[in-house]
Amino acid sequence: MKDADVGESVLLLNHVSQPANTPYRATHAIFIREGATQAYEAINQVPEVMRIRLLSLRAFSEDGMLREADVVEGRVVEPVILRMLADPQVSYIHVHHAKQGCYSGRIDRA
Repeated sequence: MKDADVGESVLLLNHVSQPANTPYRATHAIFIREGATQAYEAINQVPEVMRIRLLSLRAFSEDGMLREADVVEGRVVEPVILRMLADPQVSYIHVHHAKQGCYSGRIDRA
């Protein structure tokens, strides 16, 4: 997961980020670097592309209901993630770029 370089081709796609059959069902724009071959999957790591942005975090229960939401600077996102995951009913967190609303990623409870 990284920003595209200036002049690098990207694909703008619509992604079903929240498929749950709830009022929070959602699709959002995502940018994919043309030619990208590997998805970002990491444990206990916040990618640099998130650290440099204002983020919107939305915590959901297993059945797709919103439990909590917050906005935070990416450089200090860990305490907000930990606070959200302290709720035993939170199953996963969606991360969006707060300004443009683009879907950035999902944090799953380990």
